[in-house]
Amino acid sequence: MPASPDSPAPAPRTVATSPFQGQRPGTSGLRKKTRVFMQPGYLENFTQSVFDAIGGLAGRVLVLGGDGRFFNAAAIQVILRMAAANGAARVIVGQGGILSTPAASNLIRLHGADGGIILSASHNPGGEDQDFGMKFNGPNGGPAPEAVTEAIHARSLEIDAYRTLDSADLDLSALGRRQLGATEVEIIDPVADYAALMERLFDFDAIRALFAGGFTMRFDAMHAVTGPYAREIFERRLGAAPGSVVNAVPLPDFGGGHPDPNPVWARGLFDLMMGAEAPDFGAASDGDGDRNMIMGRGVYVTPSDSLAVLAANAALAPGYAAGIRGIARSMPTSRAADRVAAARGVGMYETPTGWKFFGNLLDAGRVTICGEESAGTGSDHVREKDGLWAVLLWLNILAARREPVAAIMAAHWAEYGRDYYSRHDYEAVAADRAEALIARLRALLPALPGQEFAGLRVESADDFAYHDPVDGSTSAHQGIRVMFTDGSRVVLRLSGTGTEGATLRVYLERHAAPGEDHGLAPETALAPVIAAAEALALIRDHTGRDRPDVTT
Repeated sequence: MPASPDSPAPAPRTVATSPFQGQRPGTSGLRKKTRVFMQPGYLENFTQSVFDAIGGLAGRVLVLGGDGRFFNAAAIQVILRMAAANGAARVIVGQGGILSTPAASNLIRLHGADGGIILSASHNPGGEDQDFGMKFNGPNGGPAPEAVTEAIHARSLEIDAYRTLDSADLDLSALGRRQLGATEVEIIDPVADYAALMERLFDFDAIRALFAGGFTMRFDAMHAVTGPYAREIFERRLGAAPGSVVNAVPLPDFGGGHPDPNPVWARGLFDLMMGAEAPDFGAASDGDGDRNMIMGRGVYVTPSDSLAVLAANAALAPGYAAGIRGIARSMPTSRAADRVAAARGVGMYETPTGWKFFGNLLDAGRVTICGEESAGTGSDHVREKDGLWAVLLWLNILAARREPVAAIMAAHWAEYGRDYYSRHDYEAVAADRAEALIARLRALLPALPGQEFAGLRVESADDFAYHDPVDGSTSAHQGIRVMFTDGSRVVLRLSGTGTEGATLRVYLERHAAPGEDHGLAPETALAPVIAAAEALALIRDHTGRDRPDVTT
């Protein structure tokens, strides 16, 4: 409730502090073990560094929420008190502290906010002994650009004080407006504005008719943030049968699971879709709602293929009826989307991994649809990847074409060819060993063209650097690319999304042209490329692993 006029507002106070090492935000903000964030002053230091790096909060509007993982609720109270002490005019908070990442992006844009803080470690496990994260999104709704993240890091190294209020926790369970010092805190329905946006983009009448005709689906929310969104949209607004959404209640530890929508961590859904009792369509999303997994009866759609199919069929949805202006993909993502762009005569952009690199292209109107092989797909409707958006566009396509997923995939490959594709993850590798592997490859790059590895001859090799066509900035050392003369490709990079050791990601790709065999198992089709990657990079020697921890 608003503070009574007679109640004195709590006065801001300044707390002396000293820097913590290691507060450099990565492609998705700052991610650490939860207990690291729970250290006295750790969250406060990083929060104040964010506020200082963006020029302060005085008179500004902020969006705040997270994926509900362990420490989410406590962290939001800390950030609210600090926002008020730093002079924020207004903070918009999802009810119960819940906001999916794409919903937060939408709210920033909808309210003309000066930015937002999203609490999540995305697809990483949650719990007191697991992972936590925090990132700042700018006024466009997208992840902070590198100039801002570097400023945050620089401030974190010299910070000597933070500002807060001595006040009780706010009740975030009831909608409405509260006062915290001189700051208005507005608690909103986290689902309503997002669901309304989806209704404007997609043909809900056609999708309702699809379900009314007996179409069945299973959506696994993985006990993560999309549960309430999925129930509202799929079951209540679109008429999917009750129970179509499973694991719908967000839990602080995601029910003990790993909220990463892939065939390994969403195994229950994968097995269902490959079994005799499979529904027509299956999908899953991750911890904070920005990733997706797509399946049909008896078929798994790789994220790279999903991006290509969505781009090729986007005009079937009302929000994209005029066609798309261009496509962007991260460098490790397969080139399936490139073939769609070439056929449609639209721009195609290859960027480093990290959604922030799509922001300039989207803001400049150069692209409409973006995607990453790590199960992130989105469009210009927000400035984040969006798991439910991808599911809804698939449903719109299925409603318009009245064909099963397998038939849509077969028709797509017949027209464009199939990019056989797989990603091999070697997780929690000792950082020095992983870095030694990459350093060795960088040293070898000039001499690789013309060399042969496991029967494949190298055509070209480089350490990918991105030159942003909008702002002219350059991002170097984004991953090792090796192209072979038969058109196959291997990409190797270290991921920055983990919290322990290093994750080596190896991306493998081979194109089978229209008319060639598109029915092989990916690992069979890619066997020569896998052998070449091992011969080239000496993965076993550097990691000590005989096989990857995760294959997607």
